[in-house]
Amino acid sequence: MNETILVVDDEKPIVDILKYNLSKEGYNVLVAYDGDEAVKIGLKENPDLILLDIMLPKQDGFSVCKKLREKITSPIIMLTARGEEVDKVLGLELGADDYITKPFAIREVLARIKANIRRTSIAPPADTPAAAAPEQTGLVIDPERYDVWVNGRRADLTQREYDLLSFLASHPGKVFSREELLREVWQYDYLGDLRAVDVAIRRLREKVEEDPAKPRYILTKRGLGYYFEP
Repeated sequence: MNETILVVDDEKPIVDILKYNLSKEGYNVLVAYDGDEAVKIGLKENPDLILLDIMLPKQDGFSVCKKLREKITSPIIMLTARGEEVDKVLGLELGADDYITKPFAIREVLARIKANIRRTSIAPPADTPAAAAPEQTGLVIDPERYDVWVNGRRADLTQREYDLLSFLASHPGKVFSREELLREVWQYDYLGDLRAVDVAIRRLREKVEEDPAKPRYILTKRGLGYYFEP
């Protein structure tokens, strides 16, 4: 089944361009023109990916992102105006996986979408029975169900956070630069902002570390990058 993408923007010409090109690529496309509609459609349809503009009527993209992220793990790509650096970081902090700066080239949008949903297609179906909490303490990664447990408590990770943790854990002790993590986890090397890696690491630590300020598993090698301590 083709992936479904929700496009959220109050500018109809932009929505029309995105819908036309995404449909040509074989995606099913849903559209919303304001924040309220975006939340309603997003929660009801649980699309495979969401393109979300920041400046929206009724409620802005930050509010929409926060509400959707509380319920769904699908990748969220924020659409931001050029130069709004604070907005980009805030979007990442609220749970967005990536952002694209306006005006954008449609080829860039398509590349980002493919990179962000490539791995979600191999995730288990939504009706897969939930696994019982593991008996062992500490950090447990269940690759069959894409679940992560911390001391018997299930960690609510986004797809990007799971991919990042799983990748680091599969190479214990090896230090990866932010550029390498962009290439291996985000799956592009010339697109994207290194801050996305830093924010994802920080959010991941908040979910799997007992004390995020003194991490046990996801460590920093100053000046070089990040690594997983088994």
